[in-house]
This record gives sequence, C-alpha cells and structure tokens, in this order.
Amino acid sequence: MKYLLSIFAIVLTLSACNNNAKEEALMKQKAIVAVRDSLKLDSFRRVEEKRKQDEVVAARVREEKRTLLLSERNDAAPEPRQYSETAAPAKKKGWSSAAKGTVIGAGAGALGGVLIDKKDGRGAIIGGLVGAGTGYLIGRDQDKKSGRVTPKN
Repeated sequence: MKYLLSIFAIVLTLSACNNNAKEEALMKQKAIVAVRDSLKLDSFRRVEEKRKQDEVVAARVREEKRTLLLSERNDAAPEPRQYSETAAPAKKKGWSSAAKGTVIGAGAGALGGVLIDKKDGRGAIIGGLVGAGTGYLIGRDQDKKSGRVTPKN
C-alpha cells in the first residue's frame, strides 16, 4: 500500500508541473515579442532623432554659406581676368607608358631569365635587358596613341 500511495503522489506531482511549463513557455514567447517590438520602436526613434539632427546641421551650413556669399559681395570687385591667346598645354603628370613598360618588362624579363638559365645571374641580366627593351617599345607605342608623345615625322 505504501508503494501504491508513493507512486500516486509522484504521478500527481508530475502532472501538476506539466501544465505550468506550457504557461511559462507562452509567457516567455509573449515577453520576447514585447522586447522585439520595443527594440523596433526604439530604433525608429533613434533614426528620427538622427534625421532631425542632420536637418539642423544642414540648416547651419546653409546659413554659413549664405553669410559668406553676402560678405564676398560686399568686398571690392576683383580685377578682371586677362586671357592670353596662347593657352599653355596642361603639364602631364606621372609616369609615361614607356617608363612603365620598361620597368615591368625588365622585371618580367629578369624573372623569366632566372627561371630559364640558372647560371650566376646571366639569364637574369639578359632577360632583364630584353624585357626592358620590349616593354619600352610597347609603352612608347601606347604614348603615341594617347597623344602624350608626338611623332617627329
């Protein structure tokens, strides 16, 4: 009889705990949904505040530009520009294609020479010279096509 009562008590306890677990899971889901909604609302508020701050900054910038323009108008008029009839061509900056081709060709030729002839760097020297010459010719042709160099014809 003792065994029967103890089994009945255990079954009754387990069945009572089972219903609460479902209710707790439902409460957890509702809490998660509420937190997500509040985070979304909070992010919308942040975006709105940021937009308002950007508008204030933009208004300040516009006002500063306006005051600068008004102050420039009040200054004395600058002397008119004098345009010369012969405009100087814009100076080209940077490496020419011929120079780039020479450097790239020399490096590639030296590397190829080392791989082909492995005796005391002889292949690297020969390959570098041949590569540099070939790279220069190709780069010079590109310079002529782009108009950087005018042919002497």
